[in-house]
Amino acid sequence: MILTTCSACAKPIEYNASSRCVGCQTRYCSDRCLRYHAHRGGHDDECDDVARRVLGETHTRTLKMRCLYAVALYREAGATFDDLREAVATLEETAQNIRRVLGGTHPTTLDIERDLQDARAALREREASSGVATRTRAARARRSEE
Repeated sequence: MILTTCSACAKPIEYNASSRCVGCQTRYCSDRCLRYHAHRGGHDDECDDVARRVLGETHTRTLKMRCLYAVALYREAGATFDDLREAVATLEETAQNIRRVLGGTHPTTLDIERDLQDARAALREREASSGVATRTRAARARRSEE
């Protein structure tokens, strides 16, 4: 048995660990470490940049990685408004590209569109609970009156 270490916490793991980065196959001891390293550790930014440079903006793997990054952002328990907005913007761009590359009925396209709906719902829910949407509408109304 070949052992290696988790890229997030350095815990020893088996070489064939199931939790891996989709893009570069970096190994993790758990999905929790994968999500932590991707979102807080900066791995997604590095991996995404490499995938875009090597594979191209519209390669299926690049698009899937961007989707996973956005999903990690909006599902994070401590996600900020900026995280939620970034997730929605990333998923909107990714959905548009994947629709063009794979077609509107492809299962991956449908999955990304579901993720986009979920991210938008999470953002709306957060805005409603904090009153941001109400304040934004009131500010727009004041501007339109002027």
